[in-house]
Amino acid sequence: MADDSRSRDKNAFGSYAAIGDSFTEGVGDPGPDGTYVGWADRFAVLLADQLPEHDAFRYANLAVRGRLLDQIVAEQVPRAKELAPDLVTFCAGGNDIIRPGTDPDDVAERFERAVADLTSAVGTVMVTTGFDTRDVPVLRHLRGKIATYTAHVRAIADRYDCPVLDLWSLRSVQDRRAWDDDRLHLSPEGHTRVALRAAQVLGLPVPADPDQAWPPVPPRGSLEARRDNIQWAREYLVPWIGRRLRGESSGDHVEAKRPDLVPLGDLMPL
Repeated sequence: MADDSRSRDKNAFGSYAAIGDSFTEGVGDPGPDGTYVGWADRFAVLLADQLPEHDAFRYANLAVRGRLLDQIVAEQVPRAKELAPDLVTFCAGGNDIIRPGTDPDDVAERFERAVADLTSAVGTVMVTTGFDTRDVPVLRHLRGKIATYTAHVRAIADRYDCPVLDLWSLRSVQDRRAWDDDRLHLSPEGHTRVALRAAQVLGLPVPADPDQAWPPVPPRGSLEARRDNIQWAREYLVPWIGRRLRGESSGDHVEAKRPDLVPLGDLMPL
């Protein structure tokens, strides 16, 4: 199995570039100015905290919502190679896997070619697995495909010596409170827990346990749950299906929020 918690020199990462889709862009975690924050931004803060006070940490986030794997490979991987940071996080393929008729084996082959390309040009490449969708409406039916792709990602990580951000085993994000109202993107707390886990993977100290138990909540009746599901389907699922049928993407006309490696600045602290 890939080594998910290797210890590294705390000064090893002076620059970081995140590539991916809405998950890495930070959808579901809006900042005060409306720009999405997300786990990658929060992870960047944790990385920067490991450097001496006067060392500048540089960070780029190239991720764009709605992007498929081939789009990420064509648009973001070359830019990441050009920037040549110490660390790249690479999360891609999720939007492909949830599309009808896609083959996780084929997606994994294309993912591996991109990993091989990245590892030849940048410092460390961290890859991410899929989430366990056992309790997620609609997506629970795709659990087998997601599990197959996750197994491939871990095998690829072994072959290219990549640390693995294992989202499948992060039990705290299986709680409903870890997810935004659309049930497709993480909430601010969910993004925070993923950032903490990413830091743990690199052996960095973290201020809290990402798998810390959530406070108990009163049980919900079946009628209330059914009403919530109907409202969710009307507000989020139907429009999502409509965009797919029209060939539209939530990322149309959206650009990367941090296309260059620049000093961290005033990102939201963890």
